[in-house]
Amino acid sequence: MNTNIFEFARPEVPPLPPYNAGLSSEVVRARYRVERVARLASNENPYGASPAVAKALSGLAPDVGNYPDAQCTALRAAIADRFYVEPSQIVVGNGSEDILRMLCLAFLSSGERVLTQRPAFGLHEIYPRMMGAQVEMVSLTPELGFDVDSWCAALACGPKLAMIANPSNPVGCMFDADAFVRLLDAASPSTLLVIDEAYWEYAQREDGFPDALALLRGRRQPWMVLRTFSKAWGLAGLRVGYGIASDSELIQIVDRVRTPFNVNRAAQSGALAAWGDEAHMDRAVTETIRCREVLRAGVHRLGLSVAPSAANFLFIDLGRSNGPVHEALLARGIIIKPWKDEGYESFIRVSVGTPDDNEHFLAALREVLGKAD
Repeated sequence: MNTNIFEFARPEVPPLPPYNAGLSSEVVRARYRVERVARLASNENPYGASPAVAKALSGLAPDVGNYPDAQCTALRAAIADRFYVEPSQIVVGNGSEDILRMLCLAFLSSGERVLTQRPAFGLHEIYPRMMGAQVEMVSLTPELGFDVDSWCAALACGPKLAMIANPSNPVGCMFDADAFVRLLDAASPSTLLVIDEAYWEYAQREDGFPDALALLRGRRQPWMVLRTFSKAWGLAGLRVGYGIASDSELIQIVDRVRTPFNVNRAAQSGALAAWGDEAHMDRAVTETIRCREVLRAGVHRLGLSVAPSAANFLFIDLGRSNGPVHEALLARGIIIKPWKDEGYESFIRVSVGTPDDNEHFLAALREVLGKAD
């Protein structure tokens, strides 16, 4: 083929970085010849989904030849009932990143401005740039917290869309209720606010974490709050996320760019079953938060600094390049995520796993860093 495919593509696409999804357990086992693998890179729930999910999935085989409900009617109704909104205010996606993509497709044109955090969840930057938008990134404070003053100043300039992750991924810091209200007051009515609460189930246990839905109701701005079944609900492999919008008209616009049948039959069934067993999710979240603080203490004993976290992961400063440490941990069967943003090359993000996996990580990190017992 003589055509230079990179020249053939839209000019916005070749410069986009690929999303860093990390390595699978199977690849790590084969490449490093290890039996035990600790999956501490993707912020999954190590305790898995409710047993009700397996039961719901077990009888699906006769129906796999039929398309799923394109509107996710039952799941949207269940979500709407819990949050006292109308089903018409809800969109469901193949993971919440699917909804991020829909929002960018529906609302962004070349040259328009998008506001987000730095460092950010990769797709908060990649999807807007895919549409030719200009992405402005607000830096953290030296203490690795949100810079509320800078956020307010940037919002007052009227970006077309603002992606506000609360808590932050990859850092874990959060806007408290007072800070969140300041953001809302500073935002232009013409800015679409996208509040990414992928870690909401963990963060709502923190003192001062805002009730975003309550604070957004009645505001002039259009808004959407994103949440997911991938983390606390243990359904990362099924890919289900949802968005709650300021009004049904916003959902109608997003639906114009939504892929038909974007949430498969197994995902809808699994999500509904999980949603019906909130107690299972609550137990997993409680244990994860307990383990997070044990893990934090262990990292501190190694003399390393850790960002504040209201999520199910820790953002750790190694004080050295993260690349060799990442590789050495992989060789020991431990998958973590090294951060690559300029200025953060010494940081790793580590998901909170089971107590055994957390101890395995701490022991390996101690060995790799040459720390004495």
